Amino acid sequence: MNRLGPSLATRWIIGILVGVFFAIPLISTFLYTLRDSEGGLSLERWAALFDPAASAVIKPIWTGLGNSLVLALVTVAIVLFLLAPTMILVNLHFPKLKPMFEFAVLLPISIPAIVLVVGLAPIYLQIGRSLGTGTWTLAFAYGVTVLPFAFRSIQASIDAADLRTLSEAARSLGATWPTVVLKVLAPNLRQGLLAASLISIAVVLGEYTIASLLNRQVFQTALVVVQKQDPYAPAIFTLLALLFCFLLLLLIGRAARGSGKARS
Repeated sequence: MNRLGPSLATRWIIGILVGVFFAIPLISTFLYTLRDSEGGLSLERWAALFDPAASAVIKPIWTGLGNSLVLALVTVAIVLFLLAPTMILVNLHFPKLKPMFEFAVLLPISIPAIVLVVGLAPIYLQIGRSLGTGTWTLAFAYGVTVLPFAFRSIQASIDAADLRTLSEAARSLGATWPTVVLKVLAPNLRQGLLAASLISIAVVLGEYTIASLLNRQVFQTALVVVQKQDPYAPAIFTLLALLFCFLLLLLIGRAARGSGKARS
C-alpha cells in the first residue's frame, strides 16, 4: 500500500465529483434533444436526422464531418510518416538535439490558436495558389496543433523500448533502414503510435478556431452554421462526437493494458 497516495475513499470521492462535473452538462444536453414541440420528451429530434425532409438543413454537418474525417486521415499520416520517423532518427543518431527538438514540438501547446492563424495566413495564401483551397490543406496546420500530444504518446513508447539495441541487431542481420523502422521498431512502438493516432483524430474533430478563421468547412464550423436554423441537430451531433471520442479513449486504455500484459 502506498502511504503517500490517497486512500480508497478519497479516490472514490474525487471520481464521483469529477464524474458529476462532466455528467451534468451531458445529461442536460441529452434531455434538451428529447424536448418535443409539446414540451414533453420524445425521440422525434433523433429520428429527424434520418428524415429526407430535414436532410437539406443538416447537409452542412455531413459535409463538414466528411471533410474532418479526411483531415483526420491526412493528419494521422503526417504523425506516422513524418513525426514518428523523425523522433526515431533524433533518439538514435542525434541525441544532443533531443532537448531542442522536444522544445520545438511542444511549443504549439503554449501558443493560442488565433495566434497560429495569424502566422499561418500568409503561408496558406501560397498553399492556396499552389495546392488549391481544399479543406484537406488544413491538415498542415492541424499537424502542428497535434504535435505536443502525439509527441508525448510516441516518446513514452520510445523510452520504454531499447531502440538502439533493436536497430543494431537488425542492421547486423542485413536489414535496411526502412525495414528496421517498419518491421522492427514500429511494432515495438505500436502502443504510442496508436495513441498518437487516436488523439490526433479527436483533436481534429474538435478543432474550430483555425478552420473558422481560415474559412474552411469542417465538422465544428458546420455545427455553428446549422445551429442558426435547427439548434437540436448540432446538440445531437455533439453528443455523438463526444461518444466517439470517449470510445477512442477506451481504445487507447485497452491498448495500454494489452501492451502492459505483453511486456510482463
